[in-house]
Amino acid sequence: MAPTTSEPTPSSAFSSRRASSASPEKPPGPLSIPITPSDRETIKVNNANATELKNACDDALKRYLSRPNLFKQIHLHTDVRLTLGWASVFIAGATGLYGWKVDFEQAKPGVWAGFILYVVLTTLQTLYAYFVEGHVIFVGRRKTFSKRIITERITISSRTIPVSSPSLRKSSSNAPSYSLNITYLQSTSSGKSLLCKNRTQGSKEYSAFFDDRGVMAQDVFERWAGELVEGAMEGKST
Repeated sequence: MAPTTSEPTPSSAFSSRRASSASPEKPPGPLSIPITPSDRETIKVNNANATELKNACDDALKRYLSRPNLFKQIHLHTDVRLTLGWASVFIAGATGLYGWKVDFEQAKPGVWAGFILYVVLTTLQTLYAYFVEGHVIFVGRRKTFSKRIITERITISSRTIPVSSPSLRKSSSNAPSYSLNITYLQSTSSGKSLLCKNRTQGSKEYSAFFDDRGVMAQDVFERWAGELVEGAMEGKST
């Protein structure tokens, strides 16, 4: 009798793909590090203002993930924008002072040079914020030791999905939602060996996190955000 071979079923193939994307060595996630209610301050916003709602959620997420034993926030995007912004302010001030101190005709070349440099710096700042930083609100890094040193990097982008969005019109929702996109990288050997790279996303109505008075239910938000982060760490898609 000829030996029989078994073909992998779709479910087993799917499971193997899931396993390959999951972290082989899972460090502790945010849900495994509890936070006591006394560590939280009351957050109250105007729940009719989507910008205030988003900013409150962004700030809460940063505080939640920046706790000890979690991720150290990297402020590269903020530092670049501040450097470009302060440089443009310095150039504008120096150009104005030069034009005031020196005779007009003599100062014209220097003033033009200062003006052009100011325009270049402010343009670079705008382009960086739009094309590089984008909607990114949190970049964090952590090193843990489990038989070897593991480096994790997490990048989170957020945005508000308005009521007019097609994705909301298809549902019964009539309120704006908070959306997160998470990218999680895990590497070793000082970043030379990539262990896993996962992406996940999720959204939830602001009304799930804020009551009628605009007070934020931080425990509800933290549980939702923590589940998304741990899903990214484990290679789960939502």
